[in-house]
Amino acid sequence: MDSYRPSSPFVTPIMLIIPEYATVKGVRRKAYPESGPVIWCSFKTYGGTERNKNDVYAIEDTAKVETYFRPDIKADCRIMLAESGAMYDIINEPENINMRNQYCAFKVRRVKGGV
Repeated sequence: MDSYRPSSPFVTPIMLIIPEYATVKGVRRKAYPESGPVIWCSFKTYGGTERNKNDVYAIEDTAKVETYFRPDIKADCRIMLAESGAMYDIINEPENINMRNQYCAFKVRRVKGGV
């Protein structure tokens, strides 16, 4: 049986931002706290994709993250790079590699832009 090896060492610190849910006037709202646990990962970017839609110029940055498995990493969470403070949304359900609860991988996206 082949064992999975991460593509690079886990040297990038990121902060896992887990949303908190509250019901306000019968509507469930999601709020993100300012901080969360720091985890170490492999963070690889693929450059930005430029978009010009409805006269709004935007750049969509995507990246692949590999880290140790944590059951609290979910698709509704965000991550923040510890060094730059850049906030990314997790865009897919994190994959539990080989279902061994050892490593996980997921993709993230950050949209930024202006007029």
